Amino acid sequence: MIPGDCLAQENFTNIVSDIAILHSLGVRLVVVHGARLQIEDELTQAGYSSNFHHGARITEREHLPYIVKAAGTARCQVEALFSSGLPNSPMFGAKIKVRGGNFIAARPQGIIDGIDHQMTGKVRNVDRQAIVEILQNNCIALLSPIGYSITGEVFNLSFTDVGISVANAIGADKVLIFNDDGPIYDRNGTLFRQLNLAQCEQFLAESSEHAPANSYFSLRAGYTACKKGVARAHIISSTEDGTLLRELYTRDGSGTMVYSDSYEVIRPAGLQDVPGILNVISPLEQKGILVKRSRELLENEINYFTILEKDNLIIGCAALYPMQDSAAGELACVAMMKEYQKGGRARTLLEHVEKQAVELQLDEIYVLTTRTAHWFIEQGFVESTVEALPASRKALYNYQRNSKVLVKKLGI
Repeated sequence: MIPGDCLAQENFTNIVSDIAILHSLGVRLVVVHGARLQIEDELTQAGYSSNFHHGARITEREHLPYIVKAAGTARCQVEALFSSGLPNSPMFGAKIKVRGGNFIAARPQGIIDGIDHQMTGKVRNVDRQAIVEILQNNCIALLSPIGYSITGEVFNLSFTDVGISVANAIGADKVLIFNDDGPIYDRNGTLFRQLNLAQCEQFLAESSEHAPANSYFSLRAGYTACKKGVARAHIISSTEDGTLLRELYTRDGSGTMVYSDSYEVIRPAGLQDVPGILNVISPLEQKGILVKRSRELLENEINYFTILEKDNLIIGCAALYPMQDSAAGELACVAMMKEYQKGGRARTLLEHVEKQAVELQLDEIYVLTTRTAHWFIEQGFVESTVEALPASRKALYNYQRNSKVLVKKLGI
């Protein structure tokens, strides 16, 4: 989804080039453009001005020809760039086919808060089959913020309404929403790389302003898309070159992602996860923070491990070993990749393992550590002694390593 403002920015040609690259990689794309800036220009030149209600333009009937012209002009601009062969870009000479049509059926917004929105409309339904056929024919579907009623009337639509409705209709994997501001920040300047639906809802509901108006607009659109069934919505900058590809093809992206699925998953480990676990723990073993484990040992003990996975990459792990002849367990091999050691992920993983311990009817869990005692104490562990360990674990204690013994009572 590309706002009309973005079409006038210098970076827009780079955005089109990146879209073409995605298309060449076989990604099926629907591009929905806005036209607010172009509409403002047309109405101003004609001597008209619009009223707005909660951000929505009140489209008077006599304004409609200028709005249709503005939307058509914006569409032609996009089509022209795709048809230009994309000079001075990696996609120079590419033949990009763009298709569109009367795929959006609309109805009037009606009277809201006593205000007649006249020719401002809302998406009634989407011709899903027509759009899918365009995508199957290796074309890009290009849609404008215009809809048509069964009586032949033309309505001015929100481009986000069009984009969200189409994404929902065709079962899109994700939506990408450009804005001027890029990723989402709070009022303290804290960057949010991802927000689940609950976090996003809370952010939008805050009484004090967190972010610029455009960020709220795009964040609200992303939230609505995910609420309606799209797994992920990405909010990215229209002014910085390369944000689209970085968002999709780097682990942490360039913008903010709103997600409704399990973007980060905690699950039991399996044999297929051994290489990923080794990748996480090896740097800590080399520093002496963790006891070295061989691949063979990991394979034999894999059923004791729990992993934290982000986009199919294992970024953290922990193991819980029940102790023989005791209602206690040992927490071991708690590790997190360096890039993800902030944000409370280790604490979340620990809480998950503690729930496992309770399900196993364990009363307490021990941890032996040489470097991170302070962190475990912050999580509710208290210092103990080697003598307090259950006999089966005490017999295996490595006095040369001289690990501190910590314990946490469960169910307290």
